[in-house]
Amino acid sequence: MELTLQDKVMMVAASSKGLGYGIAQALAQDNARVSMCSRSADEVEAAANTLSSATGAQTLATACDVTQPDQINAWVQATVEKWGHVDGLLVNAGGPPAGYFKELSDDQWQAAFELTLMSSIRLIRAVLPHMPSGSAILTITSSSVKEPIERLALSTVMRSGVVGLVKTLADELSEDGIRINNLIPGRIDTDRVAKLDQGTAKRLGITPEEARARSEESIPLKRIGTIEEFGKAGAFLLSPAASYITGTSLVVDGGKMRSI
Repeated sequence: MELTLQDKVMMVAASSKGLGYGIAQALAQDNARVSMCSRSADEVEAAANTLSSATGAQTLATACDVTQPDQINAWVQATVEKWGHVDGLLVNAGGPPAGYFKELSDDQWQAAFELTLMSSIRLIRAVLPHMPSGSAILTITSSSVKEPIERLALSTVMRSGVVGLVKTLADELSEDGIRINNLIPGRIDTDRVAKLDQGTAKRLGITPEEARARSEESIPLKRIGTIEEFGKAGAFLLSPAASYITGTSLVVDGGKMRSI
């Protein structure tokens, strides 16, 4: 399938590693121009250089903490100054910390709100004036928006808000020819999943390897997904190849989700 991403300008948040990097990589492999951001200037510059060297794609690296509106605006401005407009945006950020509801403070709820929901609102709001008809927006949430996960109350509540935002904007943005969708990862081989496995192992008195094996056993495909597999799904939804898909959530989880 041709994604027809040649020279399309794609902004990918939180893309120095993990899910964001997987999507940035897939976009670069299809010859898009990829604007990447991360809180760490060194890490995002290294990631951008790696992709540029491996694929020949044009890249731009910007340090940006997506909880800070001024830094979001600066990243968007840097991208537009370099390439003139934006054809696609991946909304992404690290996940809130794990914890049971009774353990969570007001400060933790507020921090999760800023990190997960408000960052999505601010990223989309900042980029829309620079998006022509035919552009696309993609958010990353979590399987917890469909089936709540133990100890992930912060993520479940805030990411569910992001899904509501996507459904709302699918209607509003259609008038401008802009699509918006949501991508739901299951167990993908990232640092966050490894950290969650470590937490599970500690609580259950087993090794992280045993915790991972238990997780894999619960997945119909009997393995954890790769960031490359996830990245290809994201690149598709951001591309013109998905021109009749908007307002939906695509699950990439090896069949783990049981809800219909």
